[in-house]
Amino acid sequence: MEVFSVSLSSYRCDDFVVNDTRLGQVQKVREHLQSLENAPLTADRTLKRKLLESSSPNSKLLKDNGGASTLCATGLRNLGNTCFMNAILQSLSNIQLFSCYFKELPAVALRSGKTAGRRMYHTRSQGDTSVSLVEEFRKTLCSLWQGNPTAFSPDSLFYVVWKIMPSFRGYQQQDAHEFMRYLLDHLHRELQGNRNGAKTPAAPQNGSSTVVTSIFGGVLQNEVNCLVCGTESRKYDPFLDLSLDIPSQFRHKRTKDQEPGPTCTLLDCLRSFTDLEELDETEFYMCHKCKKKQKSTKKFWVQKLPKVLCLHLKRFHWTSYLRNKVDTYVEFPLRDLDMRGYLLEPENSLRGGCLYDLAAVVVHHGSGVGSGHYTAYGRQEGRWYHFNDSTVTPTEEETVVKAKAYILFYTERNDTASSEMDTKL
Repeated sequence: MEVFSVSLSSYRCDDFVVNDTRLGQVQKVREHLQSLENAPLTADRTLKRKLLESSSPNSKLLKDNGGASTLCATGLRNLGNTCFMNAILQSLSNIQLFSCYFKELPAVALRSGKTAGRRMYHTRSQGDTSVSLVEEFRKTLCSLWQGNPTAFSPDSLFYVVWKIMPSFRGYQQQDAHEFMRYLLDHLHRELQGNRNGAKTPAAPQNGSSTVVTSIFGGVLQNEVNCLVCGTESRKYDPFLDLSLDIPSQFRHKRTKDQEPGPTCTLLDCLRSFTDLEELDETEFYMCHKCKKKQKSTKKFWVQKLPKVLCLHLKRFHWTSYLRNKVDTYVEFPLRDLDMRGYLLEPENSLRGGCLYDLAAVVVHHGSGVGSGHYTAYGRQEGRWYHFNDSTVTPTEEETVVKAKAYILFYTERNDTASSEMDTKL
């Protein structure tokens, strides 16, 4: 990792101090402890070192062929295995409709409970009046595209994450998808003014809409049919993202002597998610007509598509003792992802509202969820960039499509999306 941060934590008052510097004896002790803790992960550490050494430590001023400065993207300093957070933040910053909303929010005066400017919004997490996730998230997004010559240190945001998301305290590698779900859920509840913290993140079902649910929120229809009497049960599940299995026929590792098999595509994963499935014995459906659990089938339909479709490929699976990674390459489109085939009523949907273009990709490099390294690709003004902690480099589409994606962010191709969201909010 590039940059470590020194921190001291007090268990008595549940507070800590973060000092984003390499100096000090505390830092040396923590580096030594981390080296001992991660000693068996030689392959992952070597991979991460190669990824970091391949680029310069500062963000790059991007220039066109004529030498005139254009869009300048800023990297995020690694505070100690925080690449999982950096990859998600950079991805969300490249979703224009989402990031612009936060960047236009007025700053919040924390302890007074008042906001400056024209808009009032609730910003308290779990009753703590000294921190605001919305405010630190806003400041981070504002810093990422200001053309700073050096990488931005998200230590203030990381401080708030530690305060309101205890499961992310410490300097272990975390799951980027899990962090994204918690982050979006807490942002939603702060904006909504809900002080009752849930133990696990879930797509909000009740209460007022926020920018999170207006942009990422969709609805699934879950159909279950009893195979004995034919009774059909339907329920509707809101979602902020869809977690897709990589079909088992594509997971097997092939030897060098074997011919390469068919390539797994994102459409294969979507079809596997929505195809009719017979439930196994542990999931038998309690049929209200038969008055007992019966054999049944299940099928998902998308009732409502979101403005930003977030697709999570389930690359980590538990075995008896370990959480293994599915390293299969999944082919995904940069443009024209057509979701009509998965809609409940495609004939009532305009084609323009079912087409999606890729905005960002999160990639996990390495062998396990608790190790390795996260980077991201993002598209701004038609150009693609690779975000590797403090380093940002322009890249080509050919490089993006070869990535072994972990999380994909697709934006709806609809010119009226922005005005519709403003009307809802």
